[in-house]
Amino acid sequence: MRAWAKKALLPIGTVMLALVVGAASAQTSDLVSKAAFRVCADPANLPMSDKDGNGFENKLAQMFAAKLELPLEYTWYPMATGFIRNSLRANKCDVVIGYAQGHEMVLNTNHYFTSAYTLIVPKDGPLADVEALNDERLQGTKLGIIAGSPPATHMARNRLLPRAKAYNLVVDRRHESPAVDMLNDLRDGEIDGALLWGPIGGPLVKADYPEFRVIPLLKETLPPRLHFRITMGVRQGEKVWARKLNSLIRRNQGEINAILEEAGVPLMNDMGTGLLGEPN
Repeated sequence: MRAWAKKALLPIGTVMLALVVGAASAQTSDLVSKAAFRVCADPANLPMSDKDGNGFENKLAQMFAAKLELPLEYTWYPMATGFIRNSLRANKCDVVIGYAQGHEMVLNTNHYFTSAYTLIVPKDGPLADVEALNDERLQGTKLGIIAGSPPATHMARNRLLPRAKAYNLVVDRRHESPAVDMLNDLRDGEIDGALLWGPIGGPLVKADYPEFRVIPLLKETLPPRLHFRITMGVRQGEKVWARKLNSLIRRNQGEINAILEEAGVPLMNDMGTGLLGEPN
């Protein structure tokens, strides 16, 4: 929340401001359901979420509902333009299970995992031990990239874009799946490698593409960064609710990690410099 109240306000003004802010906060907190754990999610966004409950975010939601001793309820909306406005802000739900840290559209909880963009290549191919996009072995190759995603800048810097194949960034996953299309193209030899966000690429490879290797891009030293901390998102002003979720995250981090690891999500340390549990 922006600190817009000035210290120079008269005492009575300060008191009135506190009363107004306190009343608004109380009103906002009343929006959180006490009868159910209400989650906003995409109905066709595997490996993260789907209507049948098969995604790892579905499993995290089930775990949190159980810890809160509340039934789990969903509001389904495609993860595209208008998602937050038409779900969380419309008070149709109280939490988004996965949201990047620092986004102003929501109030972030503490992060519960860190992951990174990955390079996905055949296990027995010539690129199987490439760990950075400045590796000379990538010169002349054709890489798949989600248009506008952070690795594109690194590809441009390393002269990898001219031969790249771009896939759409914002889509309705009920009708189009760029990540799956990219991995199918890799399997068919249409591209030599795939650049995907780890929590998408890792689980897809684990489930359906055992011939591929998922390589987290941890050695890029120039911007933009390729690792991100993932939080839960709640409505702005819902600080009491956020603290309650923070407490659950802290007390159940081991169980959270187990769900993510089982799904195939590559987990990093908080600084994004190494895999979770390994030396930096």
